Amino acid sequence: QVQLVESGGDLVQAGGTLRLSCAASGSIDSINVMGWYRQAPGKQRDLVAHATNGGSTGYADSVKGRFTISRDNAKNTVYLQMNSLKPEDTAVYYCYAVLRRVGGLGFGNYWGQGTQVTVSS
Repeated sequence: QVQLVESGGDLVQAGGTLRLSCAASGSIDSINVMGWYRQAPGKQRDLVAHATNGGSTGYADSVKGRFTISRDNAKNTVYLQMNSLKPEDTAVYYCYAVLRRVGGLGFGNYWGQGTQVTVSS
């Protein structure tokens, strides 16, 4: 069994900051990529940022320069530091990981339950 548990979502004013955390636990052999998607009401789920176990990162254009993703590989945890938040950042943020379970043959995608981020104007 593998679980991804997010925390850190909250209500914040425009211009404020939040830090999301996501910890993966369970029978994990190796994690390749960890990252964040978000989904606003009535919209599709979009990639926000990702980080590989090699240290490479990537960001959606809409968050570049404001959000920073980081990983603690020893703790199987990924963070998303969100600065200069805007109302359009309001969404449910989902953590994901591309990982291989102990005894597994290959890598699969796993998701957290989501955490709500609301930015008021």
